[in-house]
Amino acid sequence: MATQPGKQRLKGKVAVVTGAGRGIGRAEAMLLAAEGAKVVVNDLGTDMLGKGADQSVAGQVAAEIRAAGGEAVPNIDSVTTMEGGERIIKTAIDAFGRLDILINNAGAVRPKIIFHMTEDDWDSMMSVHLKGHFTTIRFASPVFREQKSGVIVNTASESGLGHFGQASYSAAKEGIVGLTRTIARDLGRYGVRCNAIRPRAATRLFDESVADAIERMRTTLGPTAAPAIDRSGLQNKPEHVAALVVWLCTDAAANVNGRTFVVGGDLVGIYAEPEPVRSLYREGGWDLDTLDRIASRDLIAGVTNEFLPR
Repeated sequence: MATQPGKQRLKGKVAVVTGAGRGIGRAEAMLLAAEGAKVVVNDLGTDMLGKGADQSVAGQVAAEIRAAGGEAVPNIDSVTTMEGGERIIKTAIDAFGRLDILINNAGAVRPKIIFHMTEDDWDSMMSVHLKGHFTTIRFASPVFREQKSGVIVNTASESGLGHFGQASYSAAKEGIVGLTRTIARDLGRYGVRCNAIRPRAATRLFDESVADAIERMRTTLGPTAAPAIDRSGLQNKPEHVAALVVWLCTDAAANVNGRTFVVGGDLVGIYAEPEPVRSLYREGGWDLDTLDRIASRDLIAGVTNEFLPR
């Protein structure tokens, strides 16, 4: 599909997109190019589990952008190492002389119930998602600080709010939200903004096969409070997610920093920042007796364990 010329909202800008060979990352890279940005298309070409490599994946997307009249170069480094993160950023500087936008999208998924999860299952998700965001930000941030400008968009997930059979993925993705809030504070004084999205779209990380795998895990437990898998996101296109991400990179969103968005299909939304919904104060602090007497009545009244077997 050829990239249609946009309004050139990002003309002259240089962007890095990790995991840009397929799905949401590819859609982001294509739209950035359509809006005038020069793009580094990073993708190691792994499978959905984060294994293997296909060096042609990034090159195919870069070639497609160039065929449509844009400017792009491929990069096949892994975000899971410091050396890889540095080379990804260096690719932008070497090819285009600058860096303005970093979109962290690379990821993988390994759905397993926690009592079946291996150390490698856990470490691989932390590595590609949470560390994978850190490695690129670490080397992009000095560039952004020096030029006193830059945009970072990170890819979190609604799984971070709690998702059956996805402990490692959920933990890594919600870690990205905390990382985003802190990067916004670290770099905001230099004119750099950092936001995150929780996307809903059909990709290799969430397709019918992944949904089926999670559903099989759920049913093997017998009667359970874990709800059936929500498959509504399988109807959403990556391009719908890319529109918000690229928009966050434009001047229209110049005042937005440290925030988290949900996007997919017809929906776009911004999350409230966390705060206690109910608070109690007691002079001298709390002990078990006063918690028994007061907290059960005034703090957790109406709270139920909704995850018990039905």
